[in-house]
Amino acid sequence: MQPKDIVSQFIADIHDQRFDEAKSWLATEGFEYVGPNTRFLSPDDMLAYQFGMAAIQKDLIVRQLSADGEHVFAILDYQTHFEPIGDVRLAVWFRVKGDKIQTMETFYNAAVVENMLGGNLPSADQA
Repeated sequence: MQPKDIVSQFIADIHDQRFDEAKSWLATEGFEYVGPNTRFLSPDDMLAYQFGMAAIQKDLIVRQLSADGEHVFAILDYQTHFEPIGDVRLAVWFRVKGDKIQTMETFYNAAVVENMLGGNLPSADQA
């Protein structure tokens, strides 16, 4: 599979809340997820956080997906049922090594989420 296909399937699995299937696309060694105010060094920790957000997820819409070699770029609309958050536009930079997602770097306006959670988001120290 091409990197773009791997990322597309990962996003589809997250959209459908198939977290075990989503995990199968992530590297087990050397994995890193970095967001505006979260960092995970383990696929299990990152997916546990995603699982916690699943209750408020209404939809995850792919607006753009493009690739340049091992680098895949996604623009997503994360729609929620939770009024204080509303809808969030995400930009995600994936790096695929072999047939696994090695790194994910997510960009979004985290102020809304952080304020809603009282400024208590997980840090790398908790990973």
